[in-house]
Amino acid sequence: MFRLLLAVACVSFAGAAALSAQAVPSVPAKNPLEGEATAIRAGMGLFRGRCGDCHGIDATGVRGPDITQVWANGRSDQGLFNTIRNGVPGTEMPANPRVSDHETWQILAFLKTLAAPTATTPPRGIAENGEKTFKAMCANCHRINGVGGRLGPDLSRVGAARSREMMALRIRGGLEGSAPGFEPVTLTPANGQPIVGVKKNEDLFSVQIMDVRERIQGFEKDKLTSVQNGVRSAMPAFPHSRLSDPELDDLLRYLQTLRGFDPAVRQ
Repeated sequence: MFRLLLAVACVSFAGAAALSAQAVPSVPAKNPLEGEATAIRAGMGLFRGRCGDCHGIDATGVRGPDITQVWANGRSDQGLFNTIRNGVPGTEMPANPRVSDHETWQILAFLKTLAAPTATTPPRGIAENGEKTFKAMCANCHRINGVGGRLGPDLSRVGAARSREMMALRIRGGLEGSAPGFEPVTLTPANGQPIVGVKKNEDLFSVQIMDVRERIQGFEKDKLTSVQNGVRSAMPAFPHSRLSDPELDDLLRYLQTLRGFDPAVRQ
């Protein structure tokens, strides 16, 4: 009797699993709306309204990367569909569960009209040299794949999150502002020397920072003389006197390879 009940349970479980698998349709390998004029027009409106602030209305990148290059770099329609719907963990690219499948394909149909042809010349810079520059000048504050400092943001996926132009501006000191959790701050205790670090959390009564020795410290505000927020990023500028143009090209080329997945595996 027990064996009979177990067999029935197994059959029921297998049937439920099969129904569940059927309920989640697989994503087509190719965009079913590619080339359709109506879909392209609709996709243009959706993209510019929802994505243009980060990627630019022409998709060549603002805060986010240039995505006219994605097909030339080996990405597939299916992989890009999943990126739009699920986002990219560890970057500012959010998941978009409220965008329907049809709308996602419309967006990709529009982007395909902007897609750059396969590059005939390689990007400027030598990634291997840029990696050495990064380790010498950046790794004290930034981490990649679990290695490096914590004062600055983790850059393991920066190539998927930032355009080359935006990274160059940040390195040269042409951008103000800081990512949340990395805003510069100076605390002055009632008795003691000022403490410099980056702000990790703050409420009406307390503030928590990471100091320059990467120690997390918490303070009650009523025991501080002042909490002074920095205006510019804690990241120092790297002008030509510190980083030549060829060195910058090498560094940017290396940073562009940091996409949070194995570059040999495309989807």
